[in-house]
Amino acid sequence: MAQQITMPDVRMTGLTGEQVSKRVMQGDINIAKDKSSRSIGQIIRSNVFTLFNAIIAVAMVMVLLTGQWRDSVFGFVIILNTGIGIITELKAKRTLDKLSILVASTYLVRRDGIDQEIAHDRIVKDDLLWVRAGDQVPADLEILKTWGLELDESMLTGESRTVRKNVGDTAYSGATAVSGLALGRVTAVGERSYAATLTAQAKVYKKTHSDLNAGINTILKFMTFLVVPLCILLIWTQLNTVGGWHAALATGAWRQAVVSAVAGVVGMIPEGLVLLTSLNFAVAAMRLARKNTLVQELESVETLARVDALNLDKTGTITDGGIAFDRLIMLDEPDSDAVDSTNEQNKKKHDAARHAAEQALYDLANEEQPNGTGRAILAGLREKGVSASRIAERVPFSSARKWSAITTNDGVTWYMGAPEVVIAALNDTYSDVLKQANACAAQGSRVVLLARTAAEIPSEDGNEPTLNPNAVPVALVVCTERIRPDAEKTLAWFREQGVRCRIISGDNPRTVAAIAGKVRLTGDQAPRYMDARELPDVNDLDALADALENVDVLGRVLPDQKKAIVQALHKRDHVVAMTGDGVNDTLALKEADLGIAMGNAAPATKAVAQVVLVDSKFSHLPDVVARGRQVMANMERVASLFLVKTVYSAIISLGVVLTAMPYPYLPRHITYVGALTIGAPAFILALAPNTRRYIPGFLKRVVAFALPGGIATGLSVLLSAWIVPRVMGWNLASPKDLESLRATSAIILFLMGVFVLSRVARPLNSWRGGLVAFFAACGVIGMFIPFVANFFALIIPTGATLIATGAALVIAALIFVVCIWGVPKIGRIITHETKTR
Repeated sequence: MAQQITMPDVRMTGLTGEQVSKRVMQGDINIAKDKSSRSIGQIIRSNVFTLFNAIIAVAMVMVLLTGQWRDSVFGFVIILNTGIGIITELKAKRTLDKLSILVASTYLVRRDGIDQEIAHDRIVKDDLLWVRAGDQVPADLEILKTWGLELDESMLTGESRTVRKNVGDTAYSGATAVSGLALGRVTAVGERSYAATLTAQAKVYKKTHSDLNAGINTILKFMTFLVVPLCILLIWTQLNTVGGWHAALATGAWRQAVVSAVAGVVGMIPEGLVLLTSLNFAVAAMRLARKNTLVQELESVETLARVDALNLDKTGTITDGGIAFDRLIMLDEPDSDAVDSTNEQNKKKHDAARHAAEQALYDLANEEQPNGTGRAILAGLREKGVSASRIAERVPFSSARKWSAITTNDGVTWYMGAPEVVIAALNDTYSDVLKQANACAAQGSRVVLLARTAAEIPSEDGNEPTLNPNAVPVALVVCTERIRPDAEKTLAWFREQGVRCRIISGDNPRTVAAIAGKVRLTGDQAPRYMDARELPDVNDLDALADALENVDVLGRVLPDQKKAIVQALHKRDHVVAMTGDGVNDTLALKEADLGIAMGNAAPATKAVAQVVLVDSKFSHLPDVVARGRQVMANMERVASLFLVKTVYSAIISLGVVLTAMPYPYLPRHITYVGALTIGAPAFILALAPNTRRYIPGFLKRVVAFALPGGIATGLSVLLSAWIVPRVMGWNLASPKDLESLRATSAIILFLMGVFVLSRVARPLNSWRGGLVAFFAACGVIGMFIPFVANFFALIIPTGATLIATGAALVIAALIFVVCIWGVPKIGRIITHETKTR
């Protein structure tokens, strides 16, 4: 499709078809590889190739080689854990990819002397490109000719006000034409354009740091060094218990020796904790997804719990990017207190003047394609019942003139435009009016002036209309950026939760501070603001951090300053979250501990963010932070359950090696006991409400809590394994007697597991007590179900064995009480219930 636009003084023919083909061959075409998120391969690799999976996989293979497949069921945790991570992140990727699809737009270029409409990816370097109102600039341009072109560059600079472009200026890709028209020469395309260059640093994938996963990996690394030699020693010990290598190989007893060694190894690996962490992250991500909040990386759910500094972008976060009609200030109207209410004639006069001004204002704004200010005025006056009237003549708004005009049927001319432009054209100075307009602008408002005259609209040489110098200012029209209705309430929530919020914007700091005051960013106190041009150098992070302590609002902030601000807050050990929607925010979002992008953000911005607010609602952030706090506070509570198993497995394995005794239980025993006293109840406890803010030191506190229970359990099992066979006269070389010992040890393990669970679940005078009782009952009932008992090798003791088992249980309970009594404070710290639970 070809379309010809005729404009004066434009004699440029543009590129020829041969020149276009040459540039396509050279790669100078407007195509950029826009990765919305991680690739499928990256997601799969990050979830499959982990230290945890490697340890469990090796242990499972060893058991399978022995043919004892029922003792290898612990290996399924690999499939579950990996599958949860992959599926959740792939789902987030698909959602993000849908959000990142750009609307296919066509653009008008001049080639071979005619104007042609082409797709954005067919634009080449040196093309002559028309930029029309409503177009998004597809590539970097040098402006050759302009007819009042104004661009919205907020996505690139953070500055929400439009920028007028003159001949020789550069229009960067990603900007949007608000009004006017221009012809420009394409100077950079594709990945060489400004927007692509700005986001290049942000395309490198950065894994979210997780205190929880870091703690688990620390345990796994420690276990790796311990497991290998201990596994070899366990196999050697277990082979000796059946007569040595030759006898074990001859009789096939080596298989049982390997299974016993794996029982010790697997017990030391907190596989359930790794699985529960992934499950908890996934559940949190799904719950947030139902509230239009997309979590791209599961670990970022944890980061939410640690945030104590939140940097907010004004446009798109506090405001929704639009403007709203606020009020009409009549310049000749006295204060309401000064008006004599008994003077009906006076009152009617003022009411008539206001009504006439509102009607004129509506008709002025009611153009065929009104700009943002015009649309806001129309919407505001419609709510007051004002509607269109017939007019005799119209001069539409021009960004070059900065004013518009109408003449009514009764010959009155009304002007609406920028106060400084309109007043400058009038005979009188009207300095008081200009001062009043500037005062409104300083409060963050957009102000236009309404003036009138009884004369017609003059023009120069009968062509270009001009403003009548005898016009008289009538009213100031005040519009404000449309503040999100949920902004004030959301900011109040963050203040109550101890999160320090700052607004960082490319706009005028005084304007941003006025908006911050309206949403009570700092409560009852006025927000402290600063021009970012007065900040210390971005390389002096210490000085920058000092300056930030006394600033609530920063204006005129550049992209590299946003990144430096995050780095400076890190220097003060803050955990920083950053919101944004423009390309100018990408570097800061990537540098922050948690990047939060709006759903209407640029694709590059959403690609680097860990969380995307799909419907761009700021009010979702409290849900996001609260969900992260719930995950971390509850995971700290239940992690000790899993580490107790790690502690007692290490103690029992060491005792077995030192005494050369048969391993006192099978891998399937630990699977049964762990599922009922650790895995299932831990999952339920992890979903309980909890908004306690995360405090660093997760691993230290959990290990301190796990040691007493783990030591008590390990000593109880070892003592019963040493004493009971001697009391009962068992010969552990006999499979039947060894089976009885292992059944007794499994019962002791189960009892100790219930004790530890009851300690973690406190207080027990609520549903938590019922939870402990339920799983304790399930463990006992399972022993009486033939299939369950056979599968997990569970035996109900009878006769003398029952008496010996009962005595062992009493001793185990005493050991548990003694060990726990020595560290009562640790238990209170971990199981502390917050008021908000």
